[in-house]
Amino acid sequence: MPTDLLGREYETFPVPEPLRQHGPARVIAMCNQKGGVGKTTSSINIAGALAQYGRRVLIVDFDPQGAATVGLGINANALENTIYTALFNPCIDVHEIIQHTKFDGLDIIPANIDLSAAEVQLVTEVGREQILASVLRPIVNEYDAIFIDCQPSLGLLTVNALAAADGVIIPVAAEFFALRGVALLMQSIEKVQTRINPSLEVYGVLVTMYTHTLHCDEVMQRIYEAFGDKVFHSVISRSIKLPDANVAAAPITYYAHNHKTAREYREVARELIVKGIVA
Repeated sequence: MPTDLLGREYETFPVPEPLRQHGPARVIAMCNQKGGVGKTTSSINIAGALAQYGRRVLIVDFDPQGAATVGLGINANALENTIYTALFNPCIDVHEIIQHTKFDGLDIIPANIDLSAAEVQLVTEVGREQILASVLRPIVNEYDAIFIDCQPSLGLLTVNALAAADGVIIPVAAEFFALRGVALLMQSIEKVQTRINPSLEVYGVLVTMYTHTLHCDEVMQRIYEAFGDKVFHSVISRSIKLPDANVAAAPITYYAHNHKTAREYREVARELIVKGIVA
């Protein structure tokens, strides 16, 4: 039987059967307050892999940098409405904001720099922590998975994402400094569970940017000691193909279908399905 990098035995997760009907979606926040750990890359590529397996997937770009939007070939600066509009205009139909990508089954609610003003504006809003949840409520039954690509902070936008989510995936780069902030993130998740969203779960820790070095292996062991079976079996390797795919505005599962990293992201998608996190 195969083993993963931590020596755990597992069978390769099977290719899922196609769905006969879609929804309701599992809402998943991709969250880590440290930047550069692969949140956006993982959001795009897991979503792309799930779409290739016949799932209907929506990415909510909740980062003012708008990297997920650009990474799927959408020019948010040319759009009249973005996620920022949806947060502060309750009269707008969220369907008008959703952008269909060129990849079947994969949509996005775009973001641009306007979202950077939301953190301040949310302070004075009634029910400020629940606004994103109310935006997503009308469309949850139309998708199988909704990924919220969070910004690298623990501010009100991230709290909104955690309040709207069923669970959290924490991407962690296989390097020492990436580990340091995870404890702080876990404290924030526990506060949201206690005060706002008691059903919020931690679905797992996804190790990214792995290379076969002693340092990475030591970090992997530390992650496993901290999170145990919450660590995904699939580990994402560091690869030049990932930035190439970003430049091409395509998930790597489309851009380089047979590449090792594409296979790793498909394995994550299958693991989510086998574990019942995504239908």
